[in-house]
Amino acid sequence: MKQCPTCGLTHYPRLAPAVIMLITRGHELLLSRAYHHPPSRYAVQAGFVEVGETLEEAVRREIREEVGLEINNIRYFGSQPWPFPSQLMIAFTAEYAGGELKINYAEAELEDAGWYTVDNLPPLPSVNSIARQMIEAFITTG
Repeated sequence: MKQCPTCGLTHYPRLAPAVIMLITRGHELLLSRAYHHPPSRYAVQAGFVEVGETLEEAVRREIREEVGLEINNIRYFGSQPWPFPSQLMIAFTAEYAGGELKINYAEAELEDAGWYTVDNLPPLPSVNSIARQMIEAFITTG
């Protein structure tokens, strides 16, 4: 809860849950560049959870919508508060299960996406982000 220091009004802000996911295919990971990211910075995919869907359903839907892929073995990774606006990022890893990589340009979210190996990574997100933590975990174990 938040309390106004001037009038004492108590406010219970709502959270907007969002999923963020690292998709792997063997020794490769899927990274994408969103239009709103700084130029040339790539990250993992993310999206908001819709009313009535589970977190795992949101992960599947977002990947299907944004890049046309099917995934399996969805596993919880961690979470991070994200203040844009009042979001909670819930992180998952998953494995490629099929489909052809095809960016959904109609949604105007992604500018580029591709499979990368540890030795050819593009510029990555900040080390403080859960996206980077997932990528670093893949680098360490993948």
